Amino acid sequence: MSRSAAQTPGDKPAAAAPPVQGRTAAARPALWSDYVQLLKPRVMSLVVFTALTGLVCAPATMHPFLAAVAVFCIAVGAGAAGALNMAVEGQTDALMRRTRGRPVAAGRIARGDALAYGIVLSVLAVTVMGLAVNWLAAGLLAFTVVFYAWFYTLILKRSTPQNIVIGGAAGALPPVIGWAAASGDAPLNAWLLFLIIFLWTPPHFWALSLYTSEDYAKAGIPMMPVVKGARSTRLQILLYSLVLVPVAIAPLFTGLGGLWYGVASIGGGLAFVGLALRLWRSMAGEAPDADAHGRDEVLYDVKTEAKSARNLFAFSILYLFALFAALLAEHGLKGLG
Repeated sequence: MSRSAAQTPGDKPAAAAPPVQGRTAAARPALWSDYVQLLKPRVMSLVVFTALTGLVCAPATMHPFLAAVAVFCIAVGAGAAGALNMAVEGQTDALMRRTRGRPVAAGRIARGDALAYGIVLSVLAVTVMGLAVNWLAAGLLAFTVVFYAWFYTLILKRSTPQNIVIGGAAGALPPVIGWAAASGDAPLNAWLLFLIIFLWTPPHFWALSLYTSEDYAKAGIPMMPVVKGARSTRLQILLYSLVLVPVAIAPLFTGLGGLWYGVASIGGGLAFVGLALRLWRSMAGEAPDADAHGRDEVLYDVKTEAKSARNLFAFSILYLFALFAALLAEHGLKGLG
């Protein structure tokens, strides 16, 4: 603890007060917006979108109110998983410029409060899903929350550079949950949606990690560029992209996707592979970014060498959105017809 301005050299320094877990002296009190931020609303919006697509694509008629309840439960479950993740990762998040403003990392919400918040919301989401919709969807939702908050966050994240690959299963399950909520089962087409997101996750996150690798190294997280190097990461991004694109086109042959989906999957897939090839040939991630401290809050402002990684990361979001938006539009219009 530094001396106050009034302290003289002869004064005996006061004993430092023990830190309060989850709080910092400079942190402001928690606001309602901090509890919203705990839910990771950006991630939640993607979860809701893909889950709604799975629900609409299922060949079953569901009462609109029950459909709304199902989507609400999935959203709350996703938010609960985010809150539990932040509760566990508070100290690690504080070390990374991309995450240090999160409520627990910044000390605005205590770790215990975030943990309780996540547990209550997860129990609520799973229970309501089971009682109001069906227990298959509830079971898949419970598995997703536990897998992400416990298995991924506590075990995978720090034990293997394949953390994103295996942990991606949690982010890939929402369309299966939505499908199960509508029809009570999870057939091949539902798992095909799962596989698209599962294969999309590594190139998406590894592209991001190529220009944020210093953060991961500082936090002790064995992300692929930190452990295997940038060149190996770029190659793996390309290989995953080459597998992802044919799988994303597969719904055209299973009856799940139509004309609009074909345009999105083929056109978007060609662009995705093109950007992955450009990234593979680049020098993205080869050298630490000396200017990182000058642009702490600007995620997409990267060095020239890393812009190919930034471009693939940004396009990957658009690509996944286009795939699921096409399916949602095709099956939604079919349901209205």
